[in-house]
Amino acid sequence: MLKRSKFETTQTQIMHRAEDLISAASNRYRITVQVANRAKRRRYEDFESSEDIMMKPVLRAIIEMSDELTQPEIIGEM
Repeated sequence: MLKRSKFETTQTQIMHRAEDLISAASNRYRITVQVANRAKRRRYEDFESSEDIMMKPVLRAIIEMSDELTQPEIIGEM
C-alpha cells in the first residue's frame, strides 16, 4: 500500500508544473538553483518543526513556485 500525501499530486502534474516553471523562466539554470535553494530551506524548516513531511522538499518547492507563477495574488505585494 502506498502512502499518499495530503497534496494528492501525481508525477505528471509535477512534471507539467516543472515544465511551466522552466518555460516561464528566462534562465533555466537560475530557476533550477532557485528551486534547489527553496527545497533546502524547506528541508531545514521541516526538520525544525514537527509537521507532516510526507512530500519531499524538492517536489514541494516546485509546487509552491508554480503556484506563485500562476497565482501571483498569493505572494502579495512586496
